[in-house]
Amino acid sequence: MSAPRVPAMRGPVPDAAPLAPRTRLWPGLCAVYRAQLSRAKVARIPLLFVATFQSIGIMILMRGVVATGSDAARAVVSGSSVLVVAFVALNLLAQYFGQLRASGGLDHYATLPVPAASVVLGAAAAYASFTLPGTVVTAAVGCVLFHLPLGGLWVLGAVVPLAGAALSGLGAALGLLAPRQELATLFGQLGMSAALLLGVLPAGHLPGVVGFARDALPSTYGVEAFARTFGGSPDWAAVLGDLSVCAAVGVVSLAVATWAYRRAAYR
Repeated sequence: MSAPRVPAMRGPVPDAAPLAPRTRLWPGLCAVYRAQLSRAKVARIPLLFVATFQSIGIMILMRGVVATGSDAARAVVSGSSVLVVAFVALNLLAQYFGQLRASGGLDHYATLPVPAASVVLGAAAAYASFTLPGTVVTAAVGCVLFHLPLGGLWVLGAVVPLAGAALSGLGAALGLLAPRQELATLFGQLGMSAALLLGVLPAGHLPGVVGFARDALPSTYGVEAFARTFGGSPDWAAVLGDLSVCAAVGVVSLAVATWAYRRAAYR
C-alpha cells in the first residue's frame, strides 16, 4: 500500500520573520540588571547575611589581639568591610557564571538582542548592589568595636561600587574562563581567601613577597582608601588615588569579562 501523497504547496513561500534589532548598551544593561536583581533577591540575600556575619566574626576574633584605635585596627575594620564585597562580587559571581556556562544558560543570553557587555555589566551590577548594606553594617560594628570614628563611613559610597566593579569583573572572568564549573567555584573561593588574608591583615605585618601579591589584588586599594579616612586629617589625594586604581582595574576586568563572555557564548 503506497503512502498518501502530500499536496504540494502553492504560492510563494513566506519570508522568515525578521529578528528584533539589537538594543544599545545602556537599555540592555538596565534590562539585564532588573532581571538579575529580581532573580537574586531570594537566593542571594541569605548569602549576604552570611558574608556580613563572617566579616563581623573576623573582627570580633581580631579584637582580642589588635589594639583599639591603632593602624592595625583600621586595617582590620576596612579589610573586613571590603571582604563583604569580595564574597558577593567575586566569589558568588564566579560561581554563577561557571554554573551558567556548565548548564548551557549562556545560550539563552546569546539569543537575546542585547550586547555582550550589557549581560556582563548587568549581572555584575546586580550582584554588587547587595553588598552596600552589609558593608555599611560591618564597618559601623567595626568602628564601635575598635573605637574608630564613624564620620568616614560615607566614603563607602565610592569604595563599594568601584571595588565591586573591579572584583565583579574578576569574578565573572574567572567563572567564564574556567573549563569546569568546579574550577570556577574553586577560583572564586581562592579569590575571596586572598581578599581575606591580604586585606584584613595590616600591610606592614606582611612579608615582602606577600606584599607584592597584596598590591596586585584590586580590593586592597578599596581597603586602603577606606582606612585612610580614619585619621584626624585624611590624605584625600591618596584616597582619590586608591579609588582611581579601583576604577581603572574595574574597567579592565569588566572588559576582560566581556571578552570571556563572547568567547564562551558565541564559540
